[in-house]
Amino acid sequence: MENPVVYFKGLYSKGIKHNNNLLPPASPFTVMVRKEVADHVRSWRFIIMVMLIVLTFLGTMYVSLSNIRKAVANVNDPDHLFVYLKLLTTTNGTLPSFQVFISFLGPLLGIALGFDAVNAEKNNGTLTRLLAQPVYRDNLLLAKFIGALIVISVLFVSLCLLMIGGGLIITGVPIEAVEFFRILGFIVMSILYVGFWLSLSICLSVVFKHAATSALTAIGIWLFFTVFYRIIINIIATAILPNNSFMDPGATLAYNNLLLDLLRIAPGQLYTDATTTLLMPSVRSLGPLTMEQMAGAIPSPLPLKESFMIVWPQVTGLISATTVCFAITYYLFMRKEIRT
Repeated sequence: MENPVVYFKGLYSKGIKHNNNLLPPASPFTVMVRKEVADHVRSWRFIIMVMLIVLTFLGTMYVSLSNIRKAVANVNDPDHLFVYLKLLTTTNGTLPSFQVFISFLGPLLGIALGFDAVNAEKNNGTLTRLLAQPVYRDNLLLAKFIGALIVISVLFVSLCLLMIGGGLIITGVPIEAVEFFRILGFIVMSILYVGFWLSLSICLSVVFKHAATSALTAIGIWLFFTVFYRIIINIIATAILPNNSFMDPGATLAYNNLLLDLLRIAPGQLYTDATTTLLMPSVRSLGPLTMEQMAGAIPSPLPLKESFMIVWPQVTGLISATTVCFAITYYLFMRKEIRT
């Protein structure tokens, strides 16, 4: 936060004139949120991350629009009539879909916006000056989290609106209400997913003194859950659990459910499960099914309410993880001694 005291006093000590009327002074929390949003928008790291996300978005949209006619004409696909959902999931193998890119780049965006939220203020000497104002410590943490979350939300909403507008211009097909709400659910899940990594990076900025250390730790945690966690789970499961060929169907089902539960500890798996269910309405389950459960099932899209019920555990999981990270951050920051 650049010159926080000057900016804080300028907006808080006097009202803002609007139509020759003096509005009441802004609250300290509102002032800090505005300043955080302005700092993020003007920072080079945010601009670079936005450029990466926008370029991947344009690339995936080009691939989707190039293959949308084939995807819609595939009558064997129960989701072929959902044109706008196909824009987010269709791929020809050259580029992954947009949701896959977000599961990879989203954590980097959250880490970039929060890895130096607190330790940079302390190292620059602005933290003590800021807390010398009538500002509570919890308001400072909330302002940093909410300010970055506002920027992330505007980015994802803008990209999805751009996708809807481009699809409307090119295809001429109006968007259905079901598609709109599913895309809205996808936006919410993306914000929650990036919000978890943002909360984790802010927590690390409180724990570590130097910004480089917190950034490397956050990237290490992201690489562990993205690359190594699945490998470790598969190695342990292969070494400890028995061979599937010697197990009865009930034990095999329990074995597969256990593996899925362990994999869902990773935030990326929760996000992938939730977005796949929302963007592909024909997905009826996120786990293995028995032959009795599959008997008589007709491939058809699920109603919107049923899809939201399937992904509700993933939603609560991401919210809980974000809340726990922020609670740890709050506890550590409130007990942290801040000196000049």
